[in-house]
Amino acid sequence: MASHHRGRIPSYLATAAALLLAFLLPPLAASQWQNCGKNGNFDQNSTYQANIRALSVTLPKNASSSRTLFAADSFGTVPDIVYALALCRGDANASACGACVSDGFKDAQQLCPYSKVAAVYYDLCYLGFSNQDILSATDGDNNALTLVNSENVTVPAKVFEAAVSVLMNATADYAAADSSRRFGTGEEGFETIDKAKPKIYGVAQCRPDMSPADCRSCLADIITYIPQHLTGRRGARVVGLRCNYRYEQYSFFTGPSMLQLPAPSVGAPPSPAPANVTPPPVGGGSAGNKTARILAITLPIVAAILAAVVICLYLWRRKSKPARKTSLSYPTNPEDIQSIDSLILDLSTLRAATDNFDERNKLGEGGFGVVYKGILPDNEEIAVKRLSHSSRQGIEELKNELVLVAKLQHKNLVRLLGVCLEEQEKLLAYEYMPNKSLDTILFDPDRSSQLGWGTRFRIVNGIARGLQYLHEDSQLKIIHRDLKASNVLLDSEFNPKISDFGLARLFGSDQSHDVTNRVVGTYGYMAPEYAMRGNYSIKSDVFSFGVLILEIVTGKRNSVAYDSEQAVDLLSWCGSTGRWEQL
Repeated sequence: MASHHRGRIPSYLATAAALLLAFLLPPLAASQWQNCGKNGNFDQNSTYQANIRALSVTLPKNASSSRTLFAADSFGTVPDIVYALALCRGDANASACGACVSDGFKDAQQLCPYSKVAAVYYDLCYLGFSNQDILSATDGDNNALTLVNSENVTVPAKVFEAAVSVLMNATADYAAADSSRRFGTGEEGFETIDKAKPKIYGVAQCRPDMSPADCRSCLADIITYIPQHLTGRRGARVVGLRCNYRYEQYSFFTGPSMLQLPAPSVGAPPSPAPANVTPPPVGGGSAGNKTARILAITLPIVAAILAAVVICLYLWRRKSKPARKTSLSYPTNPEDIQSIDSLILDLSTLRAATDNFDERNKLGEGGFGVVYKGILPDNEEIAVKRLSHSSRQGIEELKNELVLVAKLQHKNLVRLLGVCLEEQEKLLAYEYMPNKSLDTILFDPDRSSQLGWGTRFRIVNGIARGLQYLHEDSQLKIIHRDLKASNVLLDSEFNPKISDFGLARLFGSDQSHDVTNRVVGTYGYMAPEYAMRGNYSIKSDVFSFGVLILEIVTGKRNSVAYDSEQAVDLLSWCGSTGRWEQL
């Protein structure tokens, strides 16, 4: 059985990461898998190959432009007719979907040379073509592949497998009942003997042209692989041309989970179904269809009326409400304050959460203040950043970080939970990261062994995805300007989250660079043109990202001299002849 790792590093960031990782790391498993059929071969430059080439032009466009990210078509006539289908994961964006399917046609003909039947599977999509009608097939999938994570679970296998089974069945129910995409995501916590509460994340998906019953039946067939082939593995997937599922102990899909199953106590059986989500019913007769049509007409009208009432009430209250007093001793932008109004926390709440900022709850100290661990009344763990009273410069950085982070939502960016601006206190509450910052593990000789090559690759991948979101995919174009190991936080599963946006800068949609007389950041991570002339752009973050990759790969700090006679830093040291062999 094949092992697998996470998907490709996105966009232009792939260049820096791929070159360094390819040079430094041992070979990793490719992010695509193939299944070559045994139904004969075609000749080079034959009509069959020409028909495949024609489909390679139309199918990626059709899949990426479809609301369901699915496309199926045939081209040619018997005996040279080619049937093909492509399906992208339900959380993919259109451009990535089209590119993935296009790559599938290229890779299929390289991995399965001249084979009339081929299937290629990626993290984001899969593609299959055949000289037999695979579009209308309703029986089992002979092209299904079972792929497992090479790492074993660290909890009792029976407990883990039971939790996986519950999650996958619940997610399969949801996917089968999803009339638009036949796609579902879910997560489930489970408590171990040592009271740790890890999570499992899952995805189930069928071809969107399948009926609910056929989809659920297909998923039921492949879910039986869990006890047969996936015993004790931290992650696995079964992928076929009709349906597929995958589970991991880290979040590998985009967006929040559609299903959230509670964690059972030790010794208790996992919950059979999510308590907070009821999937829509599968199937239904004429009476159900009639009811659905009535609801489809009336619900939008009712929703529109309610929305109009809510908006009117909001505007009326806003007009009549007196201006809020604030204890800020510096000018504020009303639009900025409005954007974070819903995140306001009481000082008393944060004092209680941190035991009045007890020294025992101190997590660390930075240039602008101290960070404390806290626990909210609902038992949610938080990290509270407390700005130093004496730092006037720090106030401006906090304002900047507050406004930016409140508008950003991505799984590889630290999440802002609240803000408190009372009694001269300036406090930010973030999600708590149990493994603290990357540097506390990466450069610790006793803890660095926790970061295997697979984990380091996942960390690089996650940082790249976070940067891509800041630079390209968010509503704002943001340059971080201080990307370094201490500003990358790790959750309980070592997933990275970029933090500390105090020095970040917002760019306009048509802006590509800027110049400043005030160079801020961390020397050693700064691009030369920024450190010497104040020129910064997206490329400045990419330079810092490259330095960070070197540190992740070598486990050495860039700021430490590795040649006592010449004070050579990591960049210069790594560039010296023969240094890589010493790592």
